[in-house]
Amino acid sequence: MSLQALEMGIAGHASPQETLSGDRHVLCEFPGGVLVGLLDGLGHGPGAEEAARLASETLVEHAQESLVSLISRCHERLRPERGVVMSLASFLYGQGMMSWAGVGNVEGILVRGNGTPRVEDETLLVRPGVVGIRVRYLEAEVLAIHPGDTLVLATDGIRTGFAARVARALPAQKVAEQILLHHSKGTDDALVLVARYRGEEP
Repeated sequence: MSLQALEMGIAGHASPQETLSGDRHVLCEFPGGVLVGLLDGLGHGPGAEEAARLASETLVEHAQESLVSLISRCHERLRPERGVVMSLASFLYGQGMMSWAGVGNVEGILVRGNGTPRVEDETLLVRPGVVGIRVRYLEAEVLAIHPGDTLVLATDGIRTGFAARVARALPAQKVAEQILLHHSKGTDDALVLVARYRGEEP
């Protein structure tokens, strides 16, 4: 799957009084799919940004691996650091499937498109813990996806309830900007990732 199969939107800002954000997104092609994710380094400023950077580098380097393996690799890499929370999704080429998993409080929803037959929106079940400090039990869920389905990941600088802003008629970038505008807490790093599935390329 190439990135042409996903319409992407990203919007975010650093915490007030900070020039660096500890929130970071990942978007990486690999043979057979595309990995997307959001990471939130603990705290604010340079330390949080460094932890998120190290984790994102690990994810990109091993993007083709399972989500459980990716989170485990990040856990080992970050042991000397302050840790991150993260949610990841892997869109799988030729299968019409998406796997997703999360540790901590990066919220995830999959808003079903108009073409999805009689399927409710999905909410990511994130596991408790902090990658690099404490991860107890990992499991990825696999979902069937259809053209028009929209994945939204948001760090804890975004208030809950943002699913109502996922308008199917709006471009993915506009959806991300609207969520940030209307749901940012304004007191923390905040980042929103929107990935709308267009379907496989012919």
